[in-house]
Amino acid sequence: MKLKARLAGAVIAALALVVAGLITAPPASSAQLTEVTGFGTNPTNLRMHLYVPDGVPARPALLVAVHYCTGSGPAFYSGTEFARLADQHKFVVIYPSATRSGSCFDVSSPQALRHDGGSDPVGIISMVRYVQQRYDTDPDRTFVTGASSGAMMTNVLLGDYPDVFKAGAAFSGVPFACFATTDGSSWNSACANGQISRTPQQWGDLVRAAYPGYSGPRPRMQIWHGTEDGTLRYPNFQEQIKQWTDVHGLSQTPSLTDQPRSGWTRTRYGGTGTQAPVEAISLQGVGHSLPQGGMAAMVIDFFGLSDDGQDPDPTTTPTPPPPGACQVTYTMNTWNTGFTAEVKIANTSQSPVSSWTLGFALPAGQTVTSAWNATITPAGGQVSARNVSYNGTIAPGGSASFGFQGTHNGNTGKPPAFTLNGAACS
Repeated sequence: MKLKARLAGAVIAALALVVAGLITAPPASSAQLTEVTGFGTNPTNLRMHLYVPDGVPARPALLVAVHYCTGSGPAFYSGTEFARLADQHKFVVIYPSATRSGSCFDVSSPQALRHDGGSDPVGIISMVRYVQQRYDTDPDRTFVTGASSGAMMTNVLLGDYPDVFKAGAAFSGVPFACFATTDGSSWNSACANGQISRTPQQWGDLVRAAYPGYSGPRPRMQIWHGTEDGTLRYPNFQEQIKQWTDVHGLSQTPSLTDQPRSGWTRTRYGGTGTQAPVEAISLQGVGHSLPQGGMAAMVIDFFGLSDDGQDPDPTTTPTPPPPGACQVTYTMNTWNTGFTAEVKIANTSQSPVSSWTLGFALPAGQTVTSAWNATITPAGGQVSARNVSYNGTIAPGGSASFGFQGTHNGNTGKPPAFTLNGAACS
């Protein structure tokens, strides 16, 4: 009850945003949110709701979307954009519901902080395995996101089950095991108030201790936090960064720092692309609230679920270099009626180029049949090669490369000119 009381005001404020129409509800569809029972081991009697969009392909991706205290799976379904994005990108969504008093998830007990230890994480994993078997979802594309209590559970699930989840996104959460208690309570005031600070290795050791002996890959992590969060205070943002960069063996120094929107500061660690191992977004002046205003779409990009991860970050405006400040090297290898082309884009300007698109005209009779490290459309004529998720930024003095295979009718000429985000290249 204490946890419920402390979080209720913040959640009510978030729900007011829903009422005000600031959070987009899922569109009308023949697909419906459905409750599932009998899904497997469920020590804390969690409830499970499932959303399967119309037209889901074979082996779809799976997202677990975890609600805040006083909330429910259906409330998180109607109050966030994940179902609409599932309709758009054709992935399945599980919405767990906590049933204890206060409707908070257990992120503090010794059982919850251990692989297969019991409590809520075990019930959520049973839901995941049920859907994986029933709908043949792709086990290599299983993800989790959540807000507040759900964000804390996101951290817990990534720590307990690195073999299940490939990535997570936490909105207004705390590090794995920060909320740990041994007295049976579910509230940790020191953690909530941002008073627990550990070294990166200490935080990382807590994650590693949750699943002794595990040596496989670790899930990628996206962290969101408002600077004015009065419920789970802002210092928890940096503590999560410490934890997950250490888990991935990364430096605390960002590989990229930018501002995708006014008041947002984004840092990426271990990579500069949309799917870096760790990404953190600090929201200036924002309190304790649900994901809104395009945030969910950035989660889907981070997971690689927007058109199979081929889309650049939609919140980043493509930046053109000055005319002549890019140089393209185009190397062809031809045979009979086929060819391959290797393309290198060098940024010779003093500014980074983001979300790049290289435009060029294929000579008559040439057609693209496959490509790597870029998406090329259409297959012939005037074409555009767009970056993929992991190579969307070209640093000053840096370069990006891609290639493609095609066919020709005897014309093995090269494109006469290139433009990068609309600016001519040499």
